[in-house]
Amino acid sequence: SRLLAGSVRLSRRPFSTATEVSAATTTNADAGFMESWKKVDMVIIPATTGQMGVLPGHVPTIAELKPGILSVHEGNDVTKYFLSSGFAFIHANSVADVIAVEAVPVDHIDPSLVQKGLTDFTQKLSSATTELDKAEAQIGVDIHSALNAALSG
Repeated sequence: SRLLAGSVRLSRRPFSTATEVSAATTTNADAGFMESWKKVDMVIIPATTGQMGVLPGHVPTIAELKPGILSVHEGNDVTKYFLSSGFAFIHANSVADVIAVEAVPVDHIDPSLVQKGLTDFTQKLSSATTELDKAEAQIGVDIHSALNAALSG
């Protein structure tokens, strides 16, 4: 099941102690869950190399994203979004662009649909006969496993 169609672009720019995060969606009107430009203290990105905390002054980096949680920290408040995959580009001027294939607030995820999707893709993986079918099923298993972990943690 698709969680959210479209891509999300997050930009981060530091100010004295805070950071501004911008989000814009390109194709889905339902993606209004992210606000344009708001100050935050830190963003934690699910990179393939591990969780990456992004603060003002972060070194320039390009990171591939794995399915997981992007956490936006604003004082004592933490807002979590599930990202399916994408890339993060952290520039020398402390601007970070996070491009996600799909993104959805964790509190918008239906646990019963996650379990159903995990079961369905696991069955597809075990019965896949072509490399393409195996790859597609494995992606479904990986995404739904990460969704399940996001709901558990």
